[in-house]
Amino acid sequence: MHGFRAYGTADRAGEQLVAVWDSASGRLTAVVHGQELGPRRTGAIGAVAVEALARTGGPAGCRLGLIGTGPQGWAQLWALSASASHRPAEVAVFGRRRERAERFAARVREELGLAARAVDSARAAVQDREVVIVATNSPTPVLEADWVAPGTHLSTLGPKSTTHYEIPPELAERAAVIATDSPAQAGSYGTDHLLGPTPLTALGAVLAGTAPGRAGHDDITLFSSVGLAGTEVAVAATLTRA
Repeated sequence: MHGFRAYGTADRAGEQLVAVWDSASGRLTAVVHGQELGPRRTGAIGAVAVEALARTGGPAGCRLGLIGTGPQGWAQLWALSASASHRPAEVAVFGRRRERAERFAARVREELGLAARAVDSARAAVQDREVVIVATNSPTPVLEADWVAPGTHLSTLGPKSTTHYEIPPELAERAAVIATDSPAQAGSYGTDHLLGPTPLTALGAVLAGTAPGRAGHDDITLFSSVGLAGTEVAVAATLTRA
């Protein structure tokens, strides 16, 4: 299979297109229109990162905290709801607007079957959680590093430049492992990337066993989602075969 993804960068609400061909026959096998595929892809990679780096939550599942109530946060929970090892036992949701967080938590309960509730502060969403997901557009940190307990896995999906960042730099200093879906894309930021590219480990290398992941129960692990180019084509090809 081969293909491409096309979209405009001027308007975040602009439409997208993914096209997939069968490489052997040259036949066009799929055309996916719209924005749905991107967040689903990001959610799926995020779930893989949790499975690879987080502590297991035991038979009951993990306790998860989510900051952000947009499509990216939803897609992360959607993917994790199918996880055999890290399906959330409970989800604490915080958003800037309480009413939106309440609606988001209700949707999680109804559509994903997860025990979700809105909480009053980012701190309440972060403390005493095995997994924390931060999915915001905030240019300033939405949590403090010392809120994150030893042993926590945290995934960050929002801004991570040296001038706009949703997590504090001190959190990266506490992390035993900082993984990303694409060190090359993180490296394209140059020195403007808050977390890279030097300390970043490829998630694929952790999965392949060629790079270390979590080494200890109390390790803090961090996943920096940058968006692995081309993966929408791979996801669309897999869906086509299925």
